[in-house]
Amino acid sequence: MLDGKLIPPHCSAIMRVAAILLAAGSGSRYAAATGSTTAKQFVTLAGRPVIRHAAEALAPHVSLLQPVGDPLMLAEALKGLDALPPVVGGRERQDSVRAGLEALDALPEGERPDLVLVHDGARPYVPARLVEAVIAALGEHPGAIPAVPVADTLKRGKGGVIDATVSRDNLFRAQTPQGFRFPLLRDLHRSAQAATATDDALLLEGAGFSVALTPGSEDNIKLTYEEDLVRLERLIGPALLPRTGFGYDVHAFAENRPLIICGIDVPHTRGLAGHSDADVGIHALCDAIYGALAEGDIGRHFPPSDNEWKDADSARFLVHAGELIRKKGGMLINADVTLICERPKIGPHATAMRERLASLLQVDIDRISVKATTSERLGFTGREEGIACAASATVLVP
Repeated sequence: MLDGKLIPPHCSAIMRVAAILLAAGSGSRYAAATGSTTAKQFVTLAGRPVIRHAAEALAPHVSLLQPVGDPLMLAEALKGLDALPPVVGGRERQDSVRAGLEALDALPEGERPDLVLVHDGARPYVPARLVEAVIAALGEHPGAIPAVPVADTLKRGKGGVIDATVSRDNLFRAQTPQGFRFPLLRDLHRSAQAATATDDALLLEGAGFSVALTPGSEDNIKLTYEEDLVRLERLIGPALLPRTGFGYDVHAFAENRPLIICGIDVPHTRGLAGHSDADVGIHALCDAIYGALAEGDIGRHFPPSDNEWKDADSARFLVHAGELIRKKGGMLINADVTLICERPKIGPHATAMRERLASLLQVDIDRISVKATTSERLGFTGREEGIACAASATVLVP
């Protein structure tokens, strides 16, 4: 080791190691499985974006960290880390790797790397020994990848039935970070005829170069499905304890105001009276979250006596509540909002409300419930004098 950077054996000179961190993918399988509109590499995991965990895992082993993807999102996710300016990725994975390689090659001659790691930003849990083994193998081979032997029996399917059993002998599941000698990988990418390589080792294989297999890890999970996020939370997150909060809010009807409920403009003859936009659903949910965090109520954070919040969009309040969860290293497990009114009918708007609340809290929609009930014509809600809302929220916090 030298200044925390591993030197491969049989290398007489100090080797500069760079890492290309890929974050340009859309994560279509994760989006399809979860309904999330946030790219999986930027999903919150243990209070921070998935890709930040990946970057912090690589940082002790490299001199240069080159992110590839949306520059604005990467700048926010990697704020405070020692990383090169992000570069925009391409349509295919191979295009994105090439963009990272060209950015590294554009550095002054004395700063260009000798070795380069290519890592998927959606793999946040990377054991140090795995990275060290890949770098060490580059002292003997021009390329190296971590891999896990296939343990399960493999079946080839056709038409929904088994077509054949495939021998699992000498079969491995490839992982990242994959390591290479920088000039070779750069040149192979430049000469590639089509962007069809699913990983960079394939380019070396096709050109006749040896690629070493080093021990991978079952914990080096690539976030693809929602259950992967649950596994990663168990690995990365501290011991989290569940806390539940309850919120309740009431607003009277008022003339000449829009009716905003759970962030949605609901057609109705009257709106609700209040200092802000009087969003009874969001106010109750904020109080539930603040209660779960032992952070008082919405009035503590946004006093009605402060003119800054007059006619304010209550979405700002819920964004703040979500940020407070993440700041504490926690995560929202679920929120349940019950609106109490005779009219308007909430059912036709419930899905849009769930989507809006989920977006503001940066969680998947299946963690948000919105429903309604009447008071059977009893009380102020029964007389249609206003709307009440009860909400509960469960969070996990260290």
